[in-house]
Amino acid sequence: MERTPFKTDLESLEKKIDKLKSNKKKNGVKSFKVQNDGWRMVIELVVGMLIGFGIGLGLDIFLNTKPLFLIIFTLLGFIAGVKTMLNTAKTMKQESIEGNNL
Repeated sequence: MERTPFKTDLESLEKKIDKLKSNKKKNGVKSFKVQNDGWRMVIELVVGMLIGFGIGLGLDIFLNTKPLFLIIFTLLGFIAGVKTMLNTAKTMKQESIEGNNL
């Protein structure tokens, strides 16, 4: 069979479509990783604050010193959450650098 220009054009168009689909899949996975990393950092901050809040509330109820330990431990939880976020960011940066060097 002889190849017609129409058939050749159709094959090249199919190749272009397949190439675009594969690029889209690769970029989609990367964008989800960025979203996951962002949510991970937010959750680390919130969990740190909630743990501090819980410890502070428990101590305030146990020692009958209502807002004192609640405020102190909520702030300590916030600080711990920020520290954890910074460590996570540093780890992500290292992984990014190592990934670019491959």
